[in-house]
Amino acid sequence: MDVGLLCCETECECRAYPDPVLLGDERVLQNLLRTEERYTPSSSYFECVQKDLTPQMRKIVAEWMLEVCVEQQCQEEVFPLAMNYVDRFLSVCSIRKFQLQLLGTACLLLASKFREPRALSAAILVYYTDNSITLDDLWRWELLVLSKLKWDISAVTPQDFLSHILRRLPIDVAWDTRMIQRHAQTFIALCARDYKFSMYTPSMIAAASIAAALHGLDWTGKSGCSLSELLNRLHRITAIERDYLQGCLDQIEEMVASTMQSRSSTSPSSGNGNSGNTTHGGRASEHSTASGAPDKLHEHGKAGTPTDVRDIHF
Repeated sequence: MDVGLLCCETECECRAYPDPVLLGDERVLQNLLRTEERYTPSSSYFECVQKDLTPQMRKIVAEWMLEVCVEQQCQEEVFPLAMNYVDRFLSVCSIRKFQLQLLGTACLLLASKFREPRALSAAILVYYTDNSITLDDLWRWELLVLSKLKWDISAVTPQDFLSHILRRLPIDVAWDTRMIQRHAQTFIALCARDYKFSMYTPSMIAAASIAAALHGLDWTGKSGCSLSELLNRLHRITAIERDYLQGCLDQIEEMVASTMQSRSSTSPSSGNGNSGNTTHGGRASEHSTASGAPDKLHEHGKAGTPTDVRDIHF
């Protein structure tokens, strides 16, 4: 849900920035909290709807989608919104595994149209699939996704809660709120690619991501506000039970630790010159947002991104 009304022109693009009046209005936050459940996908669609797909296949395609967003420098809202479309579609429509990347591509196209000042071009997206789909395929699936979602694509995502929650926390002006937000955005992106987080609401993921970011940056130690007190404050802001927030935070920290371990154990050495064989654990996208300066992805053949999705095409 958009919170910006004012626009400033930068490099010939008109990008909205947060309106402090809307961020300070409690009615806006409450409206987001009331609306989010409307766009929550089923957390059991792999058991009840999908017979040819697995959570690992979803993760592979999600990693590919994230890498496309990073390489195309999409706004942070695009990837979580695209994954919301993917999950909601898979909750109501059974597909074959070779159609999963096509679904992800169509959802990226729709999310970029909804959130970007200048949408990703269909031709670029086809290029990123290594031309495994055609433009006609993409356009047909764009209409199919819209139909299955009943043309209701203004979904609430964790990104929509970040500014509202951060504004209501006692963060001193000495702290770089942009850095805190970038760390939280990274955690949100990692959550969006992992199916197990589909059981959590967007507000819960946003609140837990902010807690993880503040705790990781030692704000809880330096500010005198303990992690327990931070969770209590987040509970008062979002009305989410503290135990649920703690559980989601634990899952995020476990996921980040696992990702870091996987990345360190599978990254190729810098001197082997084999950039075309980048592994899933060696993505630049996982920490590019938190660092504030996205690393350039390795050149990777026609597809342009390192995640290999060929194993779900057959």
